[in-house]
Amino acid sequence: MIMSAIVVAVIVLGGLGVVGALVLYLVSKRFYVKEDPRIELIEQLLPGANCGSCGRSGCHDFACACASASTLDNLVCPGAGDDAMSKIAEIVNLAPVKSNPMVAVLKCNGSCANRPVTSVYDGAESCAILNSLCIGATGCAYGCLGEGDCVDVCRWNAIKMNPVTGLPVIDASLCTGCGACSRACPRGIIELRGKGPRGLRVWVACSSTDRGALAMKACKAACIGCGKCLRECPHGAITLKDNLAYIDWKACKLCRKCELVCPTGAICDAGFPMSARDMKVLADSHRKS
Repeated sequence: MIMSAIVVAVIVLGGLGVVGALVLYLVSKRFYVKEDPRIELIEQLLPGANCGSCGRSGCHDFACACASASTLDNLVCPGAGDDAMSKIAEIVNLAPVKSNPMVAVLKCNGSCANRPVTSVYDGAESCAILNSLCIGATGCAYGCLGEGDCVDVCRWNAIKMNPVTGLPVIDASLCTGCGACSRACPRGIIELRGKGPRGLRVWVACSSTDRGALAMKACKAACIGCGKCLRECPHGAITLKDNLAYIDWKACKLCRKCELVCPTGAICDAGFPMSARDMKVLADSHRKS
């Protein structure tokens, strides 16, 4: 009796499975929507990171948008690059759009040497959690928290924590400008800026809006809002708001005069073979000789 009951149960369940599979097959055939073959070709050119930097939910959604678009003006994948976007433009028979290569920069120079530790945090390794609990392990309520949320979200391995400075280091050669790190930073101190000609960039590596003395008390490399860089810049690329200077990378001509007059070293550069101060010393020595 038991064996016959088992056999009947197996036959019934098996039959239901076959019927269910047949129903699913017929439904899939009946409601099948043929996808544009160009979508697969476009998706093969995309990095597949689904990072969302294009403003879409993922690479497949971006590929669908490109295939159905009448123009590619607002469709750019930072991770794919201009070569891939040119090939996509050929596939959909539209004019290619050149994007300005972007790179993430850290608006904080509060290394362990510049920012004294005022407290000890012994909780979860998360900038978001630490930021919600307190100002961090230092006296600066604006700077990097050092728990590496930006490292965790970077799909390109372009960010690593420096154990000496306690700050994240961004590898511009690997950074695609996807903006994932910027969105993950609870203090918003990672900014996307143009890579600049030959990879040359100048920016204010500080986010503190405290007044000069208070900012310097928390960090020796803080911007104190003195305005020297603003007055020195011959191109009108610098503005000063809420005790904090900002360099417009689109207007900056990379002369680095602002960097030379900054009393705290809050202005940083990247891509140059020598620091601005070393170049000035070298130029002065040549003039004297």
